[in-house]
Amino acid sequence: MDEAVGKALELMEQRSAAYVVTPNPEIVMLCRENPSLSRAVENAAMVLPDGIGIVKGARILGTPLKQKLPVIDFAQELFSHMAIHGMTLFLLGAKPGVAEKAAANLSARFEGLKIVGTNDGYFEDSAPLIEKINSVSPDLLLVCLGAPKQELWMYENAHLLSVGLMAGLGGSLDVFAGIAERAPESWRKLGLEWLYRLKEEPSRAKRMTNLPKFGFAVICRRMFRNK
Repeated sequence: MDEAVGKALELMEQRSAAYVVTPNPEIVMLCRENPSLSRAVENAAMVLPDGIGIVKGARILGTPLKQKLPVIDFAQELFSHMAIHGMTLFLLGAKPGVAEKAAANLSARFEGLKIVGTNDGYFEDSAPLIEKINSVSPDLLLVCLGAPKQELWMYENAHLLSVGLMAGLGGSLDVFAGIAERAPESWRKLGLEWLYRLKEEPSRAKRMTNLPKFGFAVICRRMFRNK
């Protein structure tokens, strides 16, 4: 976590509109089907393992990672450091009104963090949105549009944006706004956040079929990668 936050702060200082992606097994499987998404993930300045499946898969393939980095925890650690230095944040995504609620909660929690703009995720034309973001030129732009939309949007628009760093953080704004709850800590320690979300949102069942597919793909790669 310390390494990830340090790298993110370093990228913000460079102000190159680099971006962070946080793939889980579902996103990995989408990348195998979608070349554009695969390119977007491969071109990210930072790729954080958001999910126990990624950590276990990497271990099976002989390239172990230090730890899982849940996007909520990463963002909160980053906000703490940004608040100390009075850095700026723009929130993009979720339904109308959610980003504003998240902004109010984050401002109260992280004194010194400057939230300079918000926008919901229901837009058709990116040009006015990019102009709005560039007018405040934030140190960090949270892009919470869900996968694969957020990864593709960052990849396709990075060269047009005047920001320090972007981070695609899925449904994080709903959590920061108090609309959605994270899995209890006991579930998180066991690596069962995905199961808790499925329990709370049964409609995710179809998406969860990617978990066994991911496991099968990892095992096949391990068995046949030399062939």
